[in-house]
Amino acid sequence: MLRKNNVIVFITCILLVAILCVITSVTGSAVVFTGGATKLLPIYSVERNDNKISISFDCAYGVDYTDKLLQILNEYNVKCTFFAVEFWVDKYPEYAKKIVDNGHELQTHSATHPKMSKLSKQEIVNELTTSINKIESVTGKKVTLFRAPYGDYDNLVIETASEMGLYTIQWDVDSIDWKDISQKEIADRVISKTKSGSIILCHNNGLNTSKALPSILARLKEKGFEFVKISDLIYKQNYQINAFGKQIPNA
Repeated sequence: MLRKNNVIVFITCILLVAILCVITSVTGSAVVFTGGATKLLPIYSVERNDNKISISFDCAYGVDYTDKLLQILNEYNVKCTFFAVEFWVDKYPEYAKKIVDNGHELQTHSATHPKMSKLSKQEIVNELTTSINKIESVTGKKVTLFRAPYGDYDNLVIETASEMGLYTIQWDVDSIDWKDISQKEIADRVISKTKSGSIILCHNNGLNTSKALPSILARLKEKGFEFVKISDLIYKQNYQINAFGKQIPNA
């Protein structure tokens, strides 16, 4: 009887692993089993051995420092990813185009900057569809990435985004520049926490973000890191995401 129970347990484990692999391959997200439930995870970072990293800027309010950011990025020959809310693109279409014209990518940060986990499936679809259409009509570039406002997501958000062909992107290095901390604090946080495959979160209208950016770019380049756009950092196929949100290529 004991041997039979062991066989049953073994077969059950194999089935669970198989289910995990299937769900991961379909959604592009990690599946974490918690008390019988499953939790999907977006991409927080990427496993890489080539020191490639990405810095990103969320755009929801204002453009006061955007020209300065673009100037500094150009001076350091760094290409990055901006995530924009639809109403920001509506208000500043010239900046949406300027970002792309400077060689960066502009991806969706939703339409109205809501807590996405509070929305129904249709509301999520609406948020993503209208924001994608707006960005693509202004920039002429396809949208493939999504960052949830406030970093707020649940299974439905990730599943819906995946069904729409979007990779949901979080971050593993938070500059917390939105708190208007000093440029030194921003730079020190980012530089100390960044590792190969990191995704850095900043905001285009942070009070001291543009002041901290030269130090961040210079110091991280000195450490041997190479900045790329997030769409060039992540894997598009043959990967899994572990319980910490790290995207890992299949062996």
